[in-house]
Amino acid sequence: MPPHPVGQDAAVGQDRAGGTARGRRVGAPGPRPRRAATWVLVVAVALVLAALTALVQGDQRSAPAPLDPDSTTNSGSRALVRVLEQQGTPVAVVHEADRLPTDGAAGDTVFVADTAGVLDPAVARRLARTVAHVVLVSDDPRVLDAFGIRLAPAGEVQDGDTVSTASCGIPAAAAARRVSADGTAYAPEAGDTDAGLVLCAPSGSGPDRAWGLVRAATPAGDVTLVGTTAAFRNDTITTAGNAALALGLLETPSDGSGALTWYVPTPGSPDAAPTLGTLAPPWVPSLLGILGLVAVAAAVWRGRRLGPLVVEQLPVVVRAAETTEGRARLYARAADRTHALDTLRIAALRRTARRLGLPRSAHVDQVVRAAATATGLSDRYLGAVLVGGPVPDDRALVAGAEAIDAVEEAVRVATGGAPARRRAPSSGRGRPERHVVDGRRPPQPTDQGRADQRAPDHQRADQRHDDQHRPDQHRPDQHRPDQHRSDQHRGADS
Repeated sequence: MPPHPVGQDAAVGQDRAGGTARGRRVGAPGPRPRRAATWVLVVAVALVLAALTALVQGDQRSAPAPLDPDSTTNSGSRALVRVLEQQGTPVAVVHEADRLPTDGAAGDTVFVADTAGVLDPAVARRLARTVAHVVLVSDDPRVLDAFGIRLAPAGEVQDGDTVSTASCGIPAAAAARRVSADGTAYAPEAGDTDAGLVLCAPSGSGPDRAWGLVRAATPAGDVTLVGTTAAFRNDTITTAGNAALALGLLETPSDGSGALTWYVPTPGSPDAAPTLGTLAPPWVPSLLGILGLVAVAAAVWRGRRLGPLVVEQLPVVVRAAETTEGRARLYARAADRTHALDTLRIAALRRTARRLGLPRSAHVDQVVRAAATATGLSDRYLGAVLVGGPVPDDRALVAGAEAIDAVEEAVRVATGGAPARRRAPSSGRGRPERHVVDGRRPPQPTDQGRADQRAPDHQRADQRHDDQHRPDQHRPDQHRPDQHRSDQHRGADS
């Protein structure tokens, strides 16, 4: 059979509206506008996503950090700064470590608001050596270790409760008597002790006990680790003794012998902790950009379409009945009569349930009872026909199939359907069904017919194939005399 020529018009299936679509020649310019529109849409979506990402990142950068001394938001500390200035404590806000005091004056206080976690441990060690009083807000274990605090963050406290600090060894906490516990709690790590530390504002109990205020000694003085950051926020500074705690920790001597420096480390500054981006060589960002462009080009190259799909006609037409006949031959060859009859039973149950208006999920017993009600037959008889048991021989197989057909016919008549009238096929590929129609039963087959029925299906099919392909059946009625004589001689020899 010659192959179907590529590029020839091919018929495509009928569309949903009932019309017929014409085939399109391979390589026709039809789908190009659609492909261009697809790429335009992809680029537009990518641009929109990039714009949204830049907008979100810009909002994140512009959003004030927690405990920002200039922020009036709930998480800011502008109210605390205003109160300190009204009480005569000037506040110097710095973002660079070079502007921190280094003379080691006894009254100097540095409030380190490392809420972003970017403080360089080297800067922390320098503060411990040069500043008399350090008030620290950080959860970076490296920074805590630089100040000599052998604790680690144990978790966040957000329940809004207050804890008593009346017996605390930190004078500002004892004066506040009660403070909010919201913030970060700290606990000793495994194998470490809290010796030499002043622990206040407890939360939890037993092995989960942690602390919100910790004071430790430093070479230049002391450091107070503040986990209860609610005492510094605009929205909770007036709760309980939060204001007293914040003012007591940050106030400087009234004689002017000290100063308060509010240090806010910022990401990307020279004194911030190095990140992966700062440690990488300068040519790495360019290389990553080139690799990204290569990946996009590879995706476009490998993701291109080679052209529209072409629907071709099948070279042959396969009859659907061949599948049924093939399965029948397999059952006959394996002598699996029970499986063959079970297939007929299952199909009959489904058709009977559908004709009786039962759902697909209906149980077999429900179908049998409904069929018995509709036809007047007994439940036991219908159960034996539609469910039954093993099939011992071919005679039982034929009888079971006829019984199934009779039950379906009775259900069809009972539900208002016309009785089926069947005729024997004229081609000889089948035999007439021996069912009761209009009260009459067809004549019983002869002994020879019963022998043919008991023959396996594949033998009967092979016999029919041989009968249909005999050479003398395909010749004209007029035979040559010599051919007729040769046939007679062959008959005499046989």
